[in-house]
Amino acid sequence: MRILVLGGTQFLGRHVVEHALGAGHDVTLFNRGRTRPELFPEVERLRGDRDGDLDALRGRDFDAVVDTSGYVPRIVRETIEALGDVGHYTFVSSISVYADVSTPPDESSARLVLQEPTEEWREAYGELKAQCEDVVCERYPDAFVVRPGLIVGPWDPTGRFTYWPTRLAEGGRVLAPAPPDAPAQVIDVRDLAAWIVRAAEVRLDATLNAVDRPTTRGAFLDTVNRAAGADAELVWVDPEFLVEHDVGEWMELPLWLHAPEYRGMLAVDPTAAFAAGLETRPLEETAHDTLEWVHRGEAPPDPPAGLAREKETLVLDAWLSKE
Repeated sequence: MRILVLGGTQFLGRHVVEHALGAGHDVTLFNRGRTRPELFPEVERLRGDRDGDLDALRGRDFDAVVDTSGYVPRIVRETIEALGDVGHYTFVSSISVYADVSTPPDESSARLVLQEPTEEWREAYGELKAQCEDVVCERYPDAFVVRPGLIVGPWDPTGRFTYWPTRLAEGGRVLAPAPPDAPAQVIDVRDLAAWIVRAAEVRLDATLNAVDRPTTRGAFLDTVNRAAGADAELVWVDPEFLVEHDVGEWMELPLWLHAPEYRGMLAVDPTAAFAAGLETRPLEETAHDTLEWVHRGEAPPDPPAGLAREKETLVLDAWLSKE
């Protein structure tokens, strides 16, 4: 197949390209050439910008398109209008499109609606992703719209999962957000990428959540701890205490969602995705491979997510003295 990947050198797109090449497909990249331009020297590269410089893409035909970089409906529409004939279109959306994640959503759950016009996707991420889905499905009714949860694994630039194997590998006392029976759920980027390529091969026509089966936070961290091989001591701290000590959920302390309106976000039912061909690897393998990637010196030295060690120590000391 002739596959166009919009992006292709950062995280998910990078793994999509690797899987597509491994499956023997011809891959073309369209991007600005700013992120790791040395990657994949064997593929065709189209240089441009989805926001205003689509000349290199104009009129090109592809058997499949994988859109990993669509955030703004206008830009997604302009990209689609520039393309020639496309056999199958995959749009990577997000479970953040759901209007209510206080309980686990499914694919039929209501989506967010943009209240005020904006293209600031960092401020209206879910609303704009929902509009992007509509733009894609209007042009390609048989598109594959995939809604991932937290994507993790090697080459993750955010550190939202990397924090845990890295921190646990250091050993000692590790702050863990109680309760241990809270849900936890991720999707390995390599499993998601492989599924996207297979979906293009069979022209999967569906809108599906892309998450692994949920587990508990305690089981999740125990598994990562084993993978890290350092036998760290998990110290479970009450969420109210964390809030009192200004520990931020999700980004500062990854995988912790305390606010009631987000409590279903890490317990999404993946039944439909598995029925449609999603296959996932053990969490221990994901943790081990992520840690190996860190040890090779390829991970960002200062990712945006993660609790600073000094702050962790202060909070743990306060918690243990309280007990």
